[in-house]
Amino acid sequence: MIKKGCNYVLRICLILAVAFSCLVTPDIAEAAVAETLGDLRREYEEKLAEKREIDNKTEEAKAEIEAKKAAIAKAEEQITQAENDYDEAELAIVESNEKIDSLEEETKKVLLYMQQMQGQNAYVEYVTGASSMTELIMRVEAVNQVTGYIQTTTKNLENEIKKNEELKVELEKKKQDLANQIDSYEETIAKQYDNLDEYNDFALEIDDQVQIAKDNYESSKATCLAKVGRTDDDVVLSTCSDMPINTGWLKPLKSGVVTSPQGYRTHPVTGQKYKFHAAVDIGGNAEGTPVYAAAAGRVSGVAMRTSCGGNKVYIQVTVGGVRYTTYYYHLYSVNVKTGDMVTQNTVIGTVGGGSTSTSNGGYDRCTTGAHLHFGVAEGWYSNEPPSGQVIVPPGFKNSTGYRFYSRSDYYTG
Repeated sequence: MIKKGCNYVLRICLILAVAFSCLVTPDIAEAAVAETLGDLRREYEEKLAEKREIDNKTEEAKAEIEAKKAAIAKAEEQITQAENDYDEAELAIVESNEKIDSLEEETKKVLLYMQQMQGQNAYVEYVTGASSMTELIMRVEAVNQVTGYIQTTTKNLENEIKKNEELKVELEKKKQDLANQIDSYEETIAKQYDNLDEYNDFALEIDDQVQIAKDNYESSKATCLAKVGRTDDDVVLSTCSDMPINTGWLKPLKSGVVTSPQGYRTHPVTGQKYKFHAAVDIGGNAEGTPVYAAAAGRVSGVAMRTSCGGNKVYIQVTVGGVRYTTYYYHLYSVNVKTGDMVTQNTVIGTVGGGSTSTSNGGYDRCTTGAHLHFGVAEGWYSNEPPSGQVIVPPGFKNSTGYRFYSRSDYYTG
């Protein structure tokens, strides 16, 4: 009985273990924290490879656009030629009809003349007046040739009209086919432009990530060389610097109000629904207001003038024995660089997002006014952390309208 009970419990545990593994989000599963200099080097190399791939896709998209533009130009030339051929066919039909009309008039005249000749015996006299059989045959043949020429020419002209009418139908179909080709090419171009925009947006981000990874690696190498005298891949990062230990959190601003909490929302700029907002937006401060480090730690990355987020700072910290990465976006100015050690009293930059907004002639398309985008993620990262690791910044009420009036104003509700 006991054995059966143990087997039953074991099965339940296995089922729960499988179910839990399925619930782990890809972001969390992919999250990796650099522990050695080798990890930082590999991260840098991976970013370079990623950038090369995006650059290749960008060039492919540009080449496809140029190829389709050339195809459109050629198709437009063919449409113009088809229109000219169509006009010529119509003109030929008109001319053929005019010739037929003219021949019909000539036929009427010949028939009338022959009737008159027959009535006056002129035709008989003309034929029988021949001096020899040869001349007689020639005179009969001459009359037949006149009437035969008119009939043959008329038939030929009617065939030409038929051919030109068929040509017009073919040309209309050709024009339609070419127009459809142009529509298809334009759709391809539009799609490639969308891809290009996507690649370019991402390329800006990947450029920043490459630079951040490079700065982080080189800064860490310099620190390790000074601290332990080594820069090989096996050097453990924790032996290279004395990361400050924080017992708690402070607000990054002396006061403010949450204007957009963390979580899914409709993007205020693009209007995209269910867009994950991996931070809290803090308003109520003018541009140039000092922004502080919420916890003491090491600056792991700085990105300047990005198209979405403006100036960004990433800081690795340890609070209560747990590793976190804090990040600050839309900064008007930045006072730190990668590798700097900061305290909770360090002014890392100033509030931006107003004059830096593209709507105000700036470079940051992801802001509509002055505010600080402040985020916290579990784990150490040198740039944008996985969304599965993002948490509500400790001490904040995650709701629009939440106000705080000092850096130590800690929400515990």
